[in-house]
Amino acid sequence: MTTVPTIELNNGVKMPQLGLGVYQVTDLAEATEAVSAAIAAGYRLVDTAAVYQNEAAVGRAIKTSSVPREQIFVTSKLWVSDYTYERAKQGIEASLTKLGLDYLDLYLLHQPYGDTMGAWRALEKAYQAGKIRAIGLSNFYADQVKNLELTMSIKPVLNQIEINPWNQQRDEVSFNQQEDIQVEAWAPFAEGRGDIFNNKLIADLAAHHHKTTGQIILRWLLQRGIIVIPKSVHQARIEENIAVFDFDLSADEMTAMTKLDKHESQFFDHRDPSTIEQIFGSSLRQLS
Repeated sequence: MTTVPTIELNNGVKMPQLGLGVYQVTDLAEATEAVSAAIAAGYRLVDTAAVYQNEAAVGRAIKTSSVPREQIFVTSKLWVSDYTYERAKQGIEASLTKLGLDYLDLYLLHQPYGDTMGAWRALEKAYQAGKIRAIGLSNFYADQVKNLELTMSIKPVLNQIEINPWNQQRDEVSFNQQEDIQVEAWAPFAEGRGDIFNNKLIADLAAHHHKTTGQIILRWLLQRGIIVIPKSVHQARIEENIAVFDFDLSADEMTAMTKLDKHESQFFDHRDPSTIEQIFGSSLRQLS
């Protein structure tokens, strides 16, 4: 069974560098099976969110596992509809209840909209009370991270953002790492967009290392010091994704990967007002 290395967060908590993401796994039985398979394969990090509506399934897999709870690092996220101090407190409790856990290892603000400061204060309170071991952000740009850092008492330990070969976010990664905030990649495979698994450069590297294109992408991210949470519900792929600690990409190979950068999101622009209104507007209106 593979042992995943850990990264130390800025509050001293250690976090596995690779884990399982369960975004879009809406079938609860399937979500439970995927998490159970991942734990059996050696995964010790599971990433979910309130808005994914599968926290209960994740919790069920953790509860039925033979691996002690303290060895499994559980991340969840607060949705923007709960972005006030009081609603965030309720949201944290709701996540704990659905997961069936006494504490969360990491809890994130899922999006940088609405009353982020009020919500962050609630996360700080839960952290101080021992309900959350570490608190962080998701989808925050550098200026938004700095604004929160300068305003709040507790510094974020992590920022989870879109990073894949098509959208490498080198400036954002560099900023967070210089601030001693770990970076975690969502959509590391860009959900297959742009025929990424058949890209010639990545395929050539895969052939050279006797690995798959997916494994090359994960190794490239890991060697950038990035935490990564590939999603899969297939046992073979779950096992494949964790088998990336027995080889290294050379400096030249890492440099070659930078040439794939398209410098654009493969999904949506978090700063586009129409996107914010379309995706998050209904949630924000609940707060008014």
